[in-house]
Amino acid sequence: MNIEFGFDIALAVSAPNALVFMMNVNPDRQHDIVFGDQVVVEPALNMTSYTDAFGNHCVRVPIHAGVSQVRLRNTGVISDSGQTDTVNWGAVQHEPQALPAHTLQFLLPSRYCEVDSVLLNFAWNEFGQTPLGWARVQAVCDFVHQHLRFDYSKARANRSAVEGFNERVGVCRDFAHLAVTLCRCLNIPARYTTGYLGDIGMPAMAAPMDFSAWFEVYLGDRWYTFDARHNTPRIGRIVIGRGRDAGDVPITMTFGQHTLTHFNVVTREALAS
Repeated sequence: MNIEFGFDIALAVSAPNALVFMMNVNPDRQHDIVFGDQVVVEPALNMTSYTDAFGNHCVRVPIHAGVSQVRLRNTGVISDSGQTDTVNWGAVQHEPQALPAHTLQFLLPSRYCEVDSVLLNFAWNEFGQTPLGWARVQAVCDFVHQHLRFDYSKARANRSAVEGFNERVGVCRDFAHLAVTLCRCLNIPARYTTGYLGDIGMPAMAAPMDFSAWFEVYLGDRWYTFDARHNTPRIGRIVIGRGRDAGDVPITMTFGQHTLTHFNVVTREALAS
């Protein structure tokens, strides 16, 4: 199946600035692009691409004096298997000493995931007797899904996992941060993921479309997708970025004052031509 994706975002700026955005499909899915995925910046400004420490595609844009608004647009179509997220109840959980070195950074505390906190004791008390591996991660997802209430009006860009745990409310990033933190407390490598997730195979939601966040854990010999917010396998995830938490994968980041003036995201199954 093919999936349409894209966005139209505008930022008002008041002074010379710099913008970094991470808005292209992740490099590991570039081979699936049917067409598009070329971000257009208005006004026409110089763009410099680079790859960050987590393998994500990033672009830096200098904003010169006299520029009062920057508009970012993208459209594209990507080929997708149409299958739901992989489920593997037999996936093995490794002891820390047996984990590949590249996964170890995803056991450590990070900006929004305070592994060295009250959540450490809570995680072992709550999940320490659950079966290792997939079942333990699923138990974490079940808990987070029930513990947090999704409320878009309560979104806050600086809420950490501990704060989400205490406040019991949040948006998809908060579900992901809490689940990532609990998994890391249990010595399961977990990384934060952001991208597109539409309503394919599900009843359409009335709320406006947005980018989404979920997480991945390392079991056996690979990374698997989990989603504590929806807590069910979904169709059509399109990864944009991965990192330790949301601080590593901002969709846009400016090094100065700015105001979001327009925001529209699209992701849906492409109609057959």
